[in-house]
Amino acid sequence: MHIQDTHWSSASALAPGGAVSAAAGNGRGDGPRTTPLRVDAQRNLEHVLRAAREVFGELGYGAPMEDVARRARVGVGTVYRRFPSKDVLVRRIAEEETSRLTDQARAALGQEDEPWSALSRFLRTSVASGAGRLLPPQVLRVGVSDEGAEGSVGGEGRVPQQRSQPVGGELRLMPEEGVPATVDDAGAAALLDVVGQLVERARAAGELRPDVSVSDVLLVIATAAPSLPDAAQQAAASARLLDILLEGLRSRPVS
Repeated sequence: MHIQDTHWSSASALAPGGAVSAAAGNGRGDGPRTTPLRVDAQRNLEHVLRAAREVFGELGYGAPMEDVARRARVGVGTVYRRFPSKDVLVRRIAEEETSRLTDQARAALGQEDEPWSALSRFLRTSVASGAGRLLPPQVLRVGVSDEGAEGSVGGEGRVPQQRSQPVGGELRLMPEEGVPATVDDAGAAALLDVVGQLVERARAAGELRPDVSVSDVLLVIATAAPSLPDAAQQAAASARLLDILLEGLRSRPVS
């Protein structure tokens, strides 16, 4: 995965439901009024979002807007009419993919009785969707809030984090200094919380290595979905790589 940090913005060009906000349309944040998109404008928006997912998934969030416009087969001006800056587009994609991963984790947690089956289902679903390639940078920097812990802010909390989380430790985001969060903290924290539940269940059942952390699981999602030009080859490579990584996550009986 090739996620590159850029300067993130907390603004959003789009209101829920695919409408353009008044602030994005006139440059002022003077009200929540929204205007439905025309059919052709809605189609262009869908093309831009699909292209952005593909381009950022392949090249990282450092890819230029011109690449997104080229993939969407629209002019770069069309992209900027929908998203006044690249930061806004990056935020939209990162928030959608984080939300998708959270939904996948909740589905696995609620529909699988066996802890290992729940964790492996989440990993397989997430890798197959390709959402891991679009995880925002701060979600991949997970620390533990215990004072003095290695993973706390100011320490060495960077993925990969090959250590277990202290009992009762509280996960928190570790944004890059000077770089605003790509997604809202609530959305990212929700993902960390539900994945943490999957990890704790599998660890308590003795099916997950005790040194595997939430950040390790997210790293698996982010790296087990390589971007290859051939779709069939990509699917086969992802499935093979994930099988190997899952074997590495499982605990082994002491001989």
